[in-house]
Amino acid sequence: MTLPNFVLVIASVILSAMAQTSFKHGVSRVVFSETAGLVMKVMGMLFSPFVLLGLALYGVSVVLWLFALRQLDLSLAYPFVSISFVLVVMSGILVLGEPANPTRLTGIGLIVLGLLVMARGA
Repeated sequence: MTLPNFVLVIASVILSAMAQTSFKHGVSRVVFSETAGLVMKVMGMLFSPFVLLGLALYGVSVVLWLFALRQLDLSLAYPFVSISFVLVVMSGILVLGEPANPTRLTGIGLIVLGLLVMARGA
């Protein structure tokens, strides 16, 4: 994989993880009245500034991913998506204040280990 293709893939994965964090931050701050119907709840979430930011980040992520797929085999590029699981968990812990329990950290370690095994086989 060339450096430009690697940068495309990693940038796409990072932006996707940032989008997920932004989505969570946005929907967590939306307040509904007790009488709000489904449509009002959906509109409240969709027009949350952080949800809109997340959609924009995700959109850019998809465009970068498409450029990466144009140059790379899917079987080479797609395993890098698992890095987003690591980034989202770390973001949840560090940015959103979610708990860092041993089970989550073990899972993250296994994902990283799997990536290392795949990288050695490439």
